[in-house]
Amino acid sequence: MQDPPFALDIIAVVMDFLQQAEPGTAFERKVAAAALAIAHRELSLDPEDAAAERARLVDLLERDGDLGELTAALAEEIAAGRMDISAPGLADHLWRTTLAKVAVDQPSFPLYRRLTA
Repeated sequence: MQDPPFALDIIAVVMDFLQQAEPGTAFERKVAAAALAIAHRELSLDPEDAAAERARLVDLLERDGDLGELTAALAEEIAAGRMDISAPGLADHLWRTTLAKVAVDQPSFPLYRRLTA
């Protein structure tokens, strides 16, 4: 699950900008294009990643729920000290979730590209 702003929010802001903006500079157009690229990647990659993230959370927490509920439950477990990085599967879950977020937000980040090559 991606963090805010979500794809639909990004698209709405860029649409509003494009509708209200006077002919913009090349920089403004690049920013708008980059925002739409993030939204596109989220909409195309995130559903599969979200399903995998949810499955990992169900295994980690040994309970069912939607992705938002399970993510909040994991955060609560960690904050309360009932789960730490030594918990089986937690480090792997955090790593995979981070990679999925970077794939949407910054797929050209050099370290990400090296790690996923």
